[in-house]
Amino acid sequence: MKFLMSVLFIASGISIRAQMPATPDQVYGQLFKDVQMNQVLPDGKTFVDCIPKRNPKDIMYDYGMMKGTGFDLKKFVADNFELPKSPPQLDYVKQEKDVSSHINNLWSTLKRNPDSVKEGSSLLPLPYPYIVPGGRFREMYYWDTYFTMLGLKESGETAIIENMVDNFAWLINTYGHIPNGTRTYYLSRAQPPFFGLMVSLLASIKGDEVYKKYLPALEKEYLFYMDGDQGIKAGETFRRVVKMPDGSLLNRYWDDSPTPRQESYREDVLTADTMVMNIMSTMRFGSKEAMDAARKKYYAAAYTHLRAAAESGIDFSTRWFADEQHLHSIETTDIIPVDLNSLLYNVEMTLANSYKLAGNTTRQKEYEKWAAERKQAINKYCYNEKAGYYFDYHFVKNSIQTSVTPAGMYPFCFFEPAEMKEKAKKACVLIKNTLLKDGGIATSVLNSGQQWDAPNGWAPLNWMTIWGFDRCGQKAMAKDIATRWAGLNNDVYQRTGKLLEKYNVADTHIASGGGEYPTQDGFGWTNGVLLALIKKYSLVFK
Repeated sequence: MKFLMSVLFIASGISIRAQMPATPDQVYGQLFKDVQMNQVLPDGKTFVDCIPKRNPKDIMYDYGMMKGTGFDLKKFVADNFELPKSPPQLDYVKQEKDVSSHINNLWSTLKRNPDSVKEGSSLLPLPYPYIVPGGRFREMYYWDTYFTMLGLKESGETAIIENMVDNFAWLINTYGHIPNGTRTYYLSRAQPPFFGLMVSLLASIKGDEVYKKYLPALEKEYLFYMDGDQGIKAGETFRRVVKMPDGSLLNRYWDDSPTPRQESYREDVLTADTMVMNIMSTMRFGSKEAMDAARKKYYAAAYTHLRAAAESGIDFSTRWFADEQHLHSIETTDIIPVDLNSLLYNVEMTLANSYKLAGNTTRQKEYEKWAAERKQAINKYCYNEKAGYYFDYHFVKNSIQTSVTPAGMYPFCFFEPAEMKEKAKKACVLIKNTLLKDGGIATSVLNSGQQWDAPNGWAPLNWMTIWGFDRCGQKAMAKDIATRWAGLNNDVYQRTGKLLEKYNVADTHIASGGGEYPTQDGFGWTNGVLLALIKKYSLVFK
């Protein structure tokens, strides 16, 4: 039955992909490349979010006729495109010393109404209102939204939560999956599969009928991640599916487009140049044709690794680097991520529960079986008994990774608490000695200059760590992390009037850094997690 459904999904998926809207590079061709490679706009995301002031074909015709010696590309862009509006200034209002009141007032600032179609725009119009993260992130993002919803729930904003779940179901039914964000240039990839958790969150407010309502969309998304599961042999891969040597199925992050990311085009081209140069400098070829074929292959692989890291949401981190130092050693698609597979275990269990509520015990038992098989494989490949913790697994090298990250806490959020209590004790000791800092949980033990490494901490990873410890008996540790993280968020707010995308948890008086863009203010998932922690632990700030 699962195979039949996968075949049906693939067949419909081909039709869906054939109707995908054009991306900025397809619409603007050489103009797109020239703008991005020459850094006409400081942030590569700006141009791909522009709206043309007239027919894109006319713009391209004029560009072809006008460019040449003395041509002012920056002026041409300004004359022909409407740049994205600057984000609202979220000024610190003195009477809002209380951070919870500030967040409750921020929801209206971050809210967007249903979109209208605009020719040449990269925005995917959504049918229902939604919340954006803030700053340069002007559209709805996949995994951000779950953590934002945690705060919306505490604010009593049930209607907008349901609107966003409906938007995600619409995206699944329209495009076959939930993209990274609601832009055409994000459609080739997804993000960590939190849709099941969003459905469960809404069900906790409105009741079990929610599970039955969203079951078709949840299952269709699951089949997107499992595309090709029955067509590969042990040791083979297809898109996001990896068949392990013992025949078990696990998943990896992926992207269907082996090209530079639209929104970070120049950065990806330069990174791929270094990657391919390093690889090919030690090789010899019998012909120019062989050399050109190899170069094409290695560039495609480089772009896929970079894009797969973007699908993970952890872009970028030494977690994906072969040498644990340099971006040009990235190898994301060679890695079985423990967080992704834990989330898919949760999707399988959520589908089992949904089918149980729908009265279909046959499908319920099938999903319970697949979930049990996945959990067994995660424990086999991703758990290090000696370290007492979960790690990613490098399936190309057939070895478990050694870098401690909060991703190893995801199994504690989803596996049965009773069977995880002893493991949680060991994990508690390890986390105290590695990731726990004055301001909460750091994203890794290594400081590489990447934004998803030390000393930065992020709301979603702090929440998952807190949740996992609380759920599996380490409640004191969970509250300690929550108090540190929430205290840091509040301290920065009191000093600056801002709620940020990420924080320096090691030195709480220094700003976070790294990444391809400046630290953003807003900020959806920070707001959501902070409100949820304040409520859960009755936190009061001095």
